[in-house]
Amino acid sequence: MSVNEALESDPFDATVRMTRNDARHRYELYAAEELAVIITFKDLPGHIDLVHTIGQPGFEGRGLAKVLARYALDDVVASGKRIIPHCSYVARFLEKHPDPYLQYTDFPEDA
Repeated sequence: MSVNEALESDPFDATVRMTRNDARHRYELYAAEELAVIITFKDLPGHIDLVHTIGQPGFEGRGLAKVLARYALDDVVASGKRIIPHCSYVARFLEKHPDPYLQYTDFPEDA
């Protein structure tokens, strides 16, 4: 890496935080205090149904949806509930990364 490359700013801001917003039924990922990615969910008896992933304009291609998907899946497992991946993004993530989530996942019949 050249000196000039080292001095260039990184386009990804490391100030990323994630939260579960129960009032709005969604997981949220903020990058530098801006809402970057949302995963909407339905809280069901014994399950969390992950419905849809939405990336906000300007945050594409940074891998942030993957970070939030893992956070959401970890949260569901930690809550003792099971995962229903109606969201196509989350379903693809589970196909690529089945461990440790597969044993906690109930795939929808209509998928």
